[in-house]
Amino acid sequence: MEVQVTQTDGMRFAIRARAHTIVSDQPAENGGADEGMTPPELLLASLGSCAAFYAAQYLKTRRLAESGVEVSVSAEKLKPPARLGKFRIDVISPVVLTDEQQQGLLRSVHQCLVHNTLLSQPEIAISLVRQGQAAESHAADVLTPA
Repeated sequence: MEVQVTQTDGMRFAIRARAHTIVSDQPAENGGADEGMTPPELLLASLGSCAAFYAAQYLKTRRLAESGVEVSVSAEKLKPPARLGKFRIDVISPVVLTDEQQQGLLRSVHQCLVHNTLLSQPEIAISLVRQGQAAESHAADVLTPA
């Protein structure tokens, strides 16, 4: 799984995955033109859309609803270091569910890939590669902090 991010203008970036492109930008007060969601908003969007997918799958598989799931995701900005925390995911079902179905839907949403990634501290390697060279073929050109 991979995305490519390219600066297009100012603080605006084109984010490409497969045949799809979305835009990320900053609000004007942060030097952008406010033409897209900020990276933290994209993280919330990723978490919310993943939760919504699992909720919708649960409802569809059990023939309870074919559409209408809504999800709201919020988080607080924390520091130090600067990060998001205290995430809250609210799942809104388009149909009334029994207690057993509610628990099943919540169990399903807990299987979300993004949710589980955030719960387990992922390994993240950051490297600096000279422009025009692929990271995997130029390991000697990669700079890492001491």
